[in-house]
Amino acid sequence: MSISNNNHGGVNANNQSLAAEGVVERGSCLLLRYASQNSLDESSQNKLPRSSKDKTTGTYQNDEHTFKCFKAMNEMRKGNLFCDVTLIAENMEIPAHKMVLASCSPYFYAMFSGSDFEESHQDKITVQGVDFRALQLLVEYVYTSYVDVNEDNVQTLLTAANLLQLTDVRDACCDYLQTQLDPSNCLGIRDFADIHGCVDLLNYANTYIEQHFSEVIQYDEFLNLTSEQLLSLVKSDHLTVASEEKVYESVISWIQFDAQERRSYLPKLLEHVRLPLVSQDYLMSRVENEPLLKEDLLCKDFIIEALKFHLLKGDAKNTLTKTIRTIPRQPIGQPKVLLVIGGQAPKAIRSVECYDLREEQWYAAAEMPSRRCRAGLAVLNDKVYAVGGFNGSLRVRTVDVYDPMNDIWSTSCSMEARRSTLGVAVLNGLIFAVGGFDGATGLETAEVFDPKMGRWAMIASMSARRSSVGVGVIHNQLYAVGGYDGSCRQCLNSVERYNGLETNTWTKIADMNARRSGAGVGVVDNILFAIGGHDGPLVRKSCEKYNAELDSWSPIADMTYRRRNAGVICHDGLLYVVGGDDGTSNLSNVEVYDPKNDVWRILPASMGIGRSYAGVCIVDKPM
Repeated sequence: MSISNNNHGGVNANNQSLAAEGVVERGSCLLLRYASQNSLDESSQNKLPRSSKDKTTGTYQNDEHTFKCFKAMNEMRKGNLFCDVTLIAENMEIPAHKMVLASCSPYFYAMFSGSDFEESHQDKITVQGVDFRALQLLVEYVYTSYVDVNEDNVQTLLTAANLLQLTDVRDACCDYLQTQLDPSNCLGIRDFADIHGCVDLLNYANTYIEQHFSEVIQYDEFLNLTSEQLLSLVKSDHLTVASEEKVYESVISWIQFDAQERRSYLPKLLEHVRLPLVSQDYLMSRVENEPLLKEDLLCKDFIIEALKFHLLKGDAKNTLTKTIRTIPRQPIGQPKVLLVIGGQAPKAIRSVECYDLREEQWYAAAEMPSRRCRAGLAVLNDKVYAVGGFNGSLRVRTVDVYDPMNDIWSTSCSMEARRSTLGVAVLNGLIFAVGGFDGATGLETAEVFDPKMGRWAMIASMSARRSSVGVGVIHNQLYAVGGYDGSCRQCLNSVERYNGLETNTWTKIADMNARRSGAGVGVVDNILFAIGGHDGPLVRKSCEKYNAELDSWSPIADMTYRRRNAGVICHDGLLYVVGGDDGTSNLSNVEVYDPKNDVWRILPASMGIGRSYAGVCIVDKPM
């Protein structure tokens, strides 16, 4: 990872690091670009436009001047010309210029300008506790604005940058370490961040450890934790574990690693293991028979408490006096990203964009194996299924599968029928594909994919042909909303409900207030929303919602933009409406609807391209 400070040559009068403008990833390199108030575009590098009022005078600015000066000074430094200070680390010397060092490092500025420092009068200065190679790289950075951060030097470089108060290099090292986190090293990186006061890296590592606790405990780093560090983890409400048994086993493993020294910590640790929440069978077969626990009276009390908890039935458990051991953990989910897959822009595309909901920025993700628009999208078992669609020449029945954690695509079983502009939803661990267009006619058929069996099967057909149909799931039932009936050549306001595989039947429900083909459909708190769409040439900004208990539709606030064929997804009680077209052009912006306040807003950042007929979903951000 290389970092470059493009405005590095300008002297900061307040001796503070310049503000980062942005981060651009290029392969394994990270380029930090810094804001310059006086920067010019390439077409006007040599001269600013002369005043229209006075042709004889003008302002001249050479953007390369600072770079050339610092390059020349670095060559002089290497030749030991005009150098007035020598830095020494590990008995090796680096010549430099005090003015240059002080202009970039508050550490050196204070040293050279303060009369209280004896170093201010010395021409040779030993920098204690700093690796020579790291110091050499940082001096080179001061003159050139470039430094390569890699696995071999990141720790010594961060230590030296922290001491010399080169905060931009320190932050770049922290960013690099953040990308290197995995279950085998996250505890060590957390300790390193704590020692050096890297708060953001420390917080990120703590969150990573909590979210990957089940994997972290498998490595030696875990067994070398101090009792205080382990206690802090066991006490956390935010541990992500499949069951409390994992927490219990981690404590026992840690004790057994050095039982003679650690046995005394067992009661304090077990106090925060939520034994009442482990299964009764596990409690009686594993916990009650653990020799370490039998020798401690307080630990036996925790076992008795857990056994009593399991004897209680129904509401009695809820009325039991709450303790820290009877309250389930509440893990904080990983940061989420919005994926926008494929679409029409204006032809079918392979592009995938990813919106980080915390950072409010778009990034590119791995492209699809082939061009695809008008597909359905489903998330199942942490994988994203792009189902059917149109590849630019044919309606397809193929299915591509995206693995967000590894940013790779693969293929899955194809559907029975070719379907584009179909509706797709997940219900009871199965993927349903509803309606669509096969290239010749709108479809009333539907089918279901069972991932365990690895095959698609047809289910009962709907009462109407529905291409450009929207689907959503409420109260464990699937709803097919609107669409276009090719046989009657009209957009539909009708809606029908699939009652499940047990009955394999569809039931018509209340019609929408407006005809909507290509409407986006989303669900918040078991309320179904139909967003935009069109009725012939009329593209709508209007939206409505369906209450299943009342079997009725009612209007909600209009969107800012007219849009059809947009992607719609729910997250944290909000509806995200992505792209689509307004009847004239594809849209790149995203509108967000707050059902509680019945208001819309536009996301601050737009997609890189306008696209309609894209698939959208929310997934965990790869760590």
